[in-house]
Amino acid sequence: MILPQERSRDIGLDHVRALAAFMVFGWHFMHFANGYPVPFEGAPSIFPLAVLDEGHTGVALFMTLSGYLFAKILDGKTVNYIAFLSRRAIRLLPLLFAMLIVEGIRQYIVGADLQAYFRSLVTGIVEPTLPNGAWSLTVEFHFYALLPLLLLLGRKSPGLLLGIVLVTVSLRTMLFLQDGTVFWPAYWTIVGRLDQFVFGILGYQFRGLIVKEHRRAAVLALAFFVFYYFYDRLGGLYQMPSWPSSSPVWIVMPAMEGIVYGLLIAYYDGSFNHSQGLLSRAVGNIGKYSYSIYLWHFLVVFYMADFVQKHILDISYYYTGQLWALICFLVLVPFAYASYQVFEKPFMRLGLSYSSKKMATHRADQAFSR
Repeated sequence: MILPQERSRDIGLDHVRALAAFMVFGWHFMHFANGYPVPFEGAPSIFPLAVLDEGHTGVALFMTLSGYLFAKILDGKTVNYIAFLSRRAIRLLPLLFAMLIVEGIRQYIVGADLQAYFRSLVTGIVEPTLPNGAWSLTVEFHFYALLPLLLLLGRKSPGLLLGIVLVTVSLRTMLFLQDGTVFWPAYWTIVGRLDQFVFGILGYQFRGLIVKEHRRAAVLALAFFVFYYFYDRLGGLYQMPSWPSSSPVWIVMPAMEGIVYGLLIAYYDGSFNHSQGLLSRAVGNIGKYSYSIYLWHFLVVFYMADFVQKHILDISYYYTGQLWALICFLVLVPFAYASYQVFEKPFMRLGLSYSSKKMATHRADQAFSR
């Protein structure tokens, strides 16, 4: 069935989505070639910017937001799970398939091993082998498989969801003691990312702890910024102490990011009447196109950074690199808009209703840009 146009999007959450997309884009723009064009050494002296310098954490923000949104949209509603899965597939797969075809053509042109590429697409159903950031969609699909259980446990008792996090932290601890590292499962798979989905759900359920609590939110954000400043200063993702990381911080990093992002998303969503002014709507539109930005940017972001470094300006200084990352990110937005119109928007209203209230179903698909 096709559902009619209904209520507007949650523009505040689109702002969050735009931030996450910029964090990931900026991370790849500045550091794509082992610290080129912006070296890894040090951290920005304006310490909150360390979160942007370690912009890979934008993936954690995306995933926590997914948990929060589904908790908000499906709160107290009965869900037709088969219809839910089919609707999510209709929403996400057209753009994913388009990107995979283009990437396959690119690999053919450069003479890459196409058999290896096709094998990565097959294994990508289970393992994080899909190209161009699509590995995170594999993790999100795994979350969808677990969503009915998570919603059931959350309705019975939030403590049961915390129990799931305790299990994942324990599992990561055992893997670390066994292998001397837990980075791969913590960063690339549901073994780590499940914490973030769960804390997104809990962020919505416990939003009363943070909504309009400005001082509490400020302290939480400050503590997170300070942690990321020292994490960045000590080498961050690539140099703490090496790649892949053998640091035990990855036992708790997914949970810590999930806690902070879950609460701050709830704070931003519930504490303000978000403006419908020009700037707010412009940022919100970037959030609307963030799925397209996320999947397509890998094809151009590295060339953008290399071109700027070689032909326009030395961007090895962090602040210069971050500014140019923003400029190039904005250059990409019109192309993301075109992609959104072709590969996303036409599919948003297709499929069966999966909740007890049709409005909630339509709102769910409008609320998600990835």
